[in-house]
Amino acid sequence: MRTFFLALTGASYGLLAAAGVFTVLAAVGLVPRFAGKTHTSKYVKLYEEMVIFGTLTGCVLSIFSRYCQFGAWWQQRFPQYMTVIQGIGLFWQAVFGFFAGMFIGCLALAIAEMLDSIPILTRRISFRHGLGLAILSMAAGKLCGSLLYFLTELHRTV
Repeated sequence: MRTFFLALTGASYGLLAAAGVFTVLAAVGLVPRFAGKTHTSKYVKLYEEMVIFGTLTGCVLSIFSRYCQFGAWWQQRFPQYMTVIQGIGLFWQAVFGFFAGMFIGCLALAIAEMLDSIPILTRRISFRHGLGLAILSMAAGKLCGSLLYFLTELHRTV
């Protein structure tokens, strides 16, 4: 009985956290904005389903990470192909990092835009021209900081 209530409580908290994530994404209007910018509004339902699928997949992989590590399985069965498998893994890790970074950056800009912080800031400091260059500079700064962080392996020392 105790295990049942623990499972029920855990599932309830997980659903509550997921509902919070989806509420933020819906309030910001990120998916319709992507569809509007890319002129693919007929695929909005598909985009929303992919966001939900990606979030749920990320939750499952983070909770059950012990069972989702395929490297040990491949290494036991095919040790002669490990360099190829590692190269493929690095490639997909780079692809995931690229798209995850784009998503997080767009989400941060959408939240800032939703709060109207960028227009308020530009009016307060009398910033008329070059807003695109300023946003590009912020993105380049974040890119340089991320590269410095990961190339110097600071994430291993923290």
